[in-house]
Amino acid sequence: MKKLLPIVAIVLMIVFASVAYHFTKRQPENIIENTATVALSPQANSNAEQIKKLNEKTANITPQNSAELNDGFVFIQGQSFQMGSPISENWRIDDEKQHAVTVSDFYISPYETTQQEYQQMTGENPSERQGVDLPVENVSWLDSIVFANLKSVQAGLQPAYEITENSVIWDRSANGYRLPTEAEWEYATRAGTKTPFNMAIAPSGKEANFYSDYPYEIEENYFDNSKLKAKPQRSRYQTIAVGSFAANAFGLYDTHGNVNEWCWDFYGAYDTQATVNPTGVAHGTRHVYRGGGWNDFGKNLRSAYRGAGQSAFKSHNLGIRLVRNAQNLDGKIEAKNEAFSPVKHEKILIVFYSWGGNTRGVAREIQKQTGADLLEIQMVKPYSDDYNTCLMQAQDDQHTQKRPKLAIKINNFEEYDTVLLGYPNWWASIPMPVATLLEEYDFSGKMIIPFASHGGGRMGQSVSAIAKLAPNAPLGNALSVHYSGGSTLPQDVTAWLNANGIPTK
Repeated sequence: MKKLLPIVAIVLMIVFASVAYHFTKRQPENIIENTATVALSPQANSNAEQIKKLNEKTANITPQNSAELNDGFVFIQGQSFQMGSPISENWRIDDEKQHAVTVSDFYISPYETTQQEYQQMTGENPSERQGVDLPVENVSWLDSIVFANLKSVQAGLQPAYEITENSVIWDRSANGYRLPTEAEWEYATRAGTKTPFNMAIAPSGKEANFYSDYPYEIEENYFDNSKLKAKPQRSRYQTIAVGSFAANAFGLYDTHGNVNEWCWDFYGAYDTQATVNPTGVAHGTRHVYRGGGWNDFGKNLRSAYRGAGQSAFKSHNLGIRLVRNAQNLDGKIEAKNEAFSPVKHEKILIVFYSWGGNTRGVAREIQKQTGADLLEIQMVKPYSDDYNTCLMQAQDDQHTQKRPKLAIKINNFEEYDTVLLGYPNWWASIPMPVATLLEEYDFSGKMIIPFASHGGGRMGQSVSAIAKLAPNAPLGNALSVHYSGGSTLPQDVTAWLNANGIPTK
């Protein structure tokens, strides 16, 4: 019987994502993900006329007193708190350095922005799964800025943002709607707690909408979850109505899961000296989002976890929650758009890591269609050929953020202007050999176009991981491939290459 256990485990837990799609008969297709950088996205300036009209309306507004506004927003009394995570917190990341922060009073929506409200303001509903009471998703940081101003105009408030061709300027004295800062978001989410989540025990699928097959700390307890306080449960694999679970102590719903939520701040290392109403680093190429979504693992729902994406980045589990001032703040802050130069795709490298062969098959199909150079990432000490052993080796490397040594060298890397980067979605992120590659080579100015094989988790937080490790590289639209891609792989690869402007043979 003991000899049969590993075999049973493999059958029940194929690959590193979820097999629940098999049980629910909801097989995802290969999907082109809208992850492109603003300067290179064909949709980036599609709302230029709308912004122009919005700015004209803004100039003619006589702001009303926001204290008289009855919009259902929750008053949050500011004070000091410990932002970030302690070193002892399991699955913390180095960019979560704990430090003391003070925030002023503000108002925040108890709910994530619904599709009904977003469509009423913008006339559009970009969401992948649609429903009036579902959170809007598939919206970029720039989309969120425009929405906040539209909502301010409708309410007769002074819009918080001036949107120019090259930047967004936040007038901190404005009483209109805006995105929360990272500090405001985390303070409101924690609601006085100091634990990884704003509840005593990590959430299961009964307390939050996330990839609940993979609750907090499942990684190191994959084959024996008896020690887990939050047990694995079948995921919903989609957004659900806002407010479906209990609120936190401040009266806010879905701060863990359903959709991630954009913040104002550029992504970067915390300035631990800027402790009063911090607004993030002055310059950057990615903006922060928080909270985790329906397709995220439990570890990515932690109050301190930080996702990052360029200002045109969109995702099926990324949405909006707005705030507004409760007291006067001073000054203006400018967030300049990413200044990436156009990439001509004159010399392309396909570089990939593959363990079971799925990603390798996708890479070869891409090479067949493009004729680009092809290189497989090899480790000095490869992971075990045994599935169970490899599974634990890979999660341990990710847990400790290890950078395994590579047995490859890319000659004349500086000559490539485009890198098609492939990998299996392991534990909702990139395998650590890919992290080593991103840190060992200078990707500045090169376009990175990701593709990932998966068993249900699509890209997970892998694009965010790449965005953090290669902050000076523009990103293209990613391709998520279900296992080996099936019979539609060739045409799906062609469509993906076309979406990124990559020439085919």
